[in-house]
Amino acid sequence: MALNIGSAAAAYARQAGIGKAAPMEPRDKDPTQSFADMVGDAIKGAIDTGRKSEALSAKALTGDADLREVVTAVTNAEVTLQTALAIRDRMVQAYQEIMRMPI
Repeated sequence: MALNIGSAAAAYARQAGIGKAAPMEPRDKDPTQSFADMVGDAIKGAIDTGRKSEALSAKALTGDADLREVVTAVTNAEVTLQTALAIRDRMVQAYQEIMRMPI
């Protein structure tokens, strides 16, 4: 079996093109939305996730909720809280770095 270097290179090029992702599309949201509004919306979403988790946990105590739904809701709330804490830590770290900058 004779191998052609050109065909091998073409095969590698085809394989490299398979994993390329499509370009990102712009968001449909209002481009004039401020950073404060974006953070506020994210916080509201996190609070809603926590409230849904609490409501399902209360229903589980009375036996009105499926255990899988409760575990999923509590896990979502936990991940949301961990994400919010990580963002807070990064914001505090960025603020501290800015404050240490010489004027």
